[in-house]
Amino acid sequence: MSDAEPIVLRLRREGGSPPSPPAQSPYVAFNRRELNKILDLYGRKVAAGEWHDYAMDFSSDKAVFSVYRRSSEYPLYRIEKSPKLARKQGAYSVITPTGLILTRGHELWRVLEAIDSRPRAIGH
Repeated sequence: MSDAEPIVLRLRREGGSPPSPPAQSPYVAFNRRELNKILDLYGRKVAAGEWHDYAMDFSSDKAVFSVYRRSSEYPLYRIEKSPKLARKQGAYSVITPTGLILTRGHELWRVLEAIDSRPRAIGH
């Protein structure tokens, strides 16, 4: 059993009828590994002086991590997780303040590369 799996206890009722299935979570959220990757990038950008604040929003269809240059502005980027799009274009996306989707994909680390400006070695 992993940290991400909930512990489910199924009890039998007196009448012998099977228990009802566990209720779905009312909102979408980032799991621990996803949040660690996002906060790692956020920490580097804060240390570089580029980002200063963040907000997290959870709804029934998506989870959003917004980053701000200043807390009184619009978000610079929104990192979204939409499980409904997981089989199509990918569950993760990075969106600009104007609503432009910078990138979308199935793997969070690849999507975060679009806004991570660390120097990379160029292979020949």
